[in-house]
Amino acid sequence: MGEFIIKMPDVGEGVAEAELVEWHCKVGDPIREDMILAAVMTDKATVEIPSPVTGTVLWLGAEIGDTVAVKAPLVRIQVAGEGSEVEAVPMAETVTIAPSSPQRGEEARKADDRDALPSIRQPAPSSGPAGHLLPAGEKGKRSAADTLAKPLASPAVRLRAQDGGIDLRQVTGSGPVGRITHDDLDQFLARGAQPQLAPSGLAKKTAVEEIKVTGLRRRISEKMVLATSRIPHITYVEEIDVTDLEDLRATMNAARKPDQTKLTILPFLMRAMVKTIDEQPVVNATFDDDAGIISRHAAVHIGIATQTPAGLTVPVVRHTEARGIWDCAAEVVRLAEAARTGSALREELSGSTITITSLGAMGGIATTPIINHPEVAIVGVNKIMIRPVWDGSQFIPRKMMNLSSSFDHRVVDGWDAATFVQRIKALLETPALIFIES
Repeated sequence: MGEFIIKMPDVGEGVAEAELVEWHCKVGDPIREDMILAAVMTDKATVEIPSPVTGTVLWLGAEIGDTVAVKAPLVRIQVAGEGSEVEAVPMAETVTIAPSSPQRGEEARKADDRDALPSIRQPAPSSGPAGHLLPAGEKGKRSAADTLAKPLASPAVRLRAQDGGIDLRQVTGSGPVGRITHDDLDQFLARGAQPQLAPSGLAKKTAVEEIKVTGLRRRISEKMVLATSRIPHITYVEEIDVTDLEDLRATMNAARKPDQTKLTILPFLMRAMVKTIDEQPVVNATFDDDAGIISRHAAVHIGIATQTPAGLTVPVVRHTEARGIWDCAAEVVRLAEAARTGSALREELSGSTITITSLGAMGGIATTPIINHPEVAIVGVNKIMIRPVWDGSQFIPRKMMNLSSSFDHRVVDGWDAATFVQRIKALLETPALIFIES
């Protein structure tokens, strides 16, 4: 028998490391050739790592959330014949990471109980210089004090006990290290032990769920901290009457061709921003604050903040200045779907020069958008509401919407920010102007 070492692959030009976001195997698992072993993330692109051999997993080189250097040992596999080392070949550049299929019945209980055990793995001999990652089992070991303070049980057992009002401290665990299993809960209830309920029938909830911040959620967190810590934001909120725009949108949608995407307010806003940027190029820029260089872009690459099952992503509509209303609408829909399904390419998730963020019908009255670093401006769309508006002689119902826009005050002065928003306001309130070329 031999040992086969799979190393972290080069997942992109200029990428020196990647974050491990999912394991599809564990120590002791038999695997076959081309079986997916793990998924790693760099920036916002995720790739799957397949096995080039058939064998048994001996060692895993990282835990979920760890950053692994390219060419560092990732998995050790016992194989028939002689072993060797190889750099894995990524399965695909972008994938959707879906939760593993839930197990059922007794198999689920056994899996839950195994998960409750502290990881115990024998460290493998070092295969490189200091700084290589330790085996996953060497991290996060439970101290004796932690074990005594908190009953040892899997998350599924804890959830069942919580739902049933059972105090796990009253249950004797029969598993290794005194862990509590589903069978222990069954025996506890069979002995006639009653769940602890308040007189009203309502049970106290004391569970605390600890969630490690990994993958895209960690990328979002780092991006937000970077933006708020380095950019002095100024937010400008303006009320816009979109009654005429909504009438025009309804008319255009009613007359659209079968192959045309239904229009939302975003394509009109995008075209209004393009016309305004011609007059206010300062907002369509990126700022390298380390080098002290502002780059004003002729191309208008608009990022569209999109909520996905994995978190917030910003796919980019490139060269909006060269797109019409219908083209903008179709590209927004295409990119949003690609982002939600995890099929967006790396270049479709980077390179924006200004961003739009919208919560749709939940947009609220006003928001304070955080700038997408290193950009210098972001436009926030709030929900449309019918409000009474005074026309000089009476109050009339009008469809009103607030724009909440934030700017990097190091680059964009308050006057320029107000001028930018006021020009967009004029175009949206008189939407025919959007279609008139200067």
